[in-house]
Amino acid sequence: MNSRVFLGLLFGAVAVQGFGADIFSWKTGEFTVDMLVENRGPGRPGILLGASQAQLDRYLSGGNFQSETNTFLIRGRGLTVVVDTGFGGAIFESMKTLGLSPADVDAVLLTHLHGDHIGGLQRDGKALFPKAKLYLAAEERAWWVDTQGNAGAKAALAPYEGRTETFRPVKIDANPQEILPGIRAAAAFGHTPGHTVFLLESSGQKLLIWGDLMHVEGIQFPLPELSVSYDTDSAAAAVVRREILDYAVRNRIPVAGMHLVYPALGTVEREGTGYRFIPAR
Repeated sequence: MNSRVFLGLLFGAVAVQGFGADIFSWKTGEFTVDMLVENRGPGRPGILLGASQAQLDRYLSGGNFQSETNTFLIRGRGLTVVVDTGFGGAIFESMKTLGLSPADVDAVLLTHLHGDHIGGLQRDGKALFPKAKLYLAAEERAWWVDTQGNAGAKAALAPYEGRTETFRPVKIDANPQEILPGIRAAAAFGHTPGHTVFLLESSGQKLLIWGDLMHVEGIQFPLPELSVSYDTDSAAAAVVRREILDYAVRNRIPVAGMHLVYPALGTVEREGTGYRFIPAR
């Protein structure tokens, strides 16, 4: 079957027209999922650890690539859910375009606590999602708040004290916990000590939102052993990247990522010793 036909069958209606290149929308069963571009610009090849010039030339035209940061909005099962908040900029304009306000959001799921994922949680000590409950891995909170004493993480989480739920994710093939109806949280530790991916399932369809499993798709799909300087544990990040890529291929589950470029969603196939990404259209 043609890959694009396969994608169309998986998602039903894929792209919702009229949003330009900042919002990409599709269906996963009962869920409507919107990818919201937070920002984009030229990437820095220096973030790649151990990449040779020959590899850069082959896969990235000498090291040039587009860098993108995305957030995700999930609607369905009576809930409106945000996955990561980016820097707290374009996400709010994109939500307005979709006819939503931050007060409509019931839950915010965090893949991890890096600044480009939690920048939209608070401003001047006030929660920007006034009614939302916050969900994150206990390991992630313990590392950044208790072990590191990171001021940015503490400030981001503080307005949600009393409405934050932590969980301990397990590997994706070990029946991960359902934290909201149709949404499971699975461990992808390596990029950070509690880095989490979220698996949606509805009406026999699935989607894996994998956070920062990958930063430079042009080279990390064919060479998944390459990690980046942002990874807390680069070796662990490389191992879990291949594990989750294998899981997605084996189970024919489409994937979406915070640093994949627009449309930031597609399917994965094995190619040689690595993988190939087929973006949705």
